[in-house]
Amino acid sequence: MRIGRRRFLVLSLGAAAFGKARATEPLWSALRSGEAIALLRHAEAPGSGDPPGFRLGDCSTQRNLSKEGRAQSRAIGDLFRANGISTAAVYSSQWCRCLDTARLLGIGEVVPLELLNSFFGDSSAGEKRTAALLAWLRGQRFGGPAVLVTHQVNITGLTGEVPDSGEMIIARIHQADPVQVIGHVATPA
Repeated sequence: MRIGRRRFLVLSLGAAAFGKARATEPLWSALRSGEAIALLRHAEAPGSGDPPGFRLGDCSTQRNLSKEGRAQSRAIGDLFRANGISTAAVYSSQWCRCLDTARLLGIGEVVPLELLNSFFGDSSAGEKRTAALLAWLRGQRFGGPAVLVTHQVNITGLTGEVPDSGEMIIARIHQADPVQVIGHVATPA
């Protein structure tokens, strides 16, 4: 039996997508059950750091999401819903690009959490801030999906991983052991 080239490509892409979906199902299951959390780096916000004199609460002084970043945030929310998570506990850094990412997910009320604020401009604070966040996480019982929207430095400090904009690191938080990264969910295309 001869399969046309176009049909072969369509079937191949479908099989690859199905295989990828099956490969990430354990991650989504761990998130749905509350066994793991999603550490989400804010969506695309061009540049690095913030302009001199930026102020929390004043988005006009900060680096903000681009049009693509806002679309990316909505697509990440769609990805959560497509994987059975329509509501979650959502915590965010107080930076506008994180709050906007978290709100645009559309999966729950966003709780600003100072522990998720960036320490990019003060790397000497990294170890102390990471320890405080880990202590807070160990004291939580989410009982379901939890998403923390924060910055690359915060996620790297906690997990050792360096996520791209809009990438999720899925991790288990143990009482005594180090944070256990169980997978990554890439930015939706």
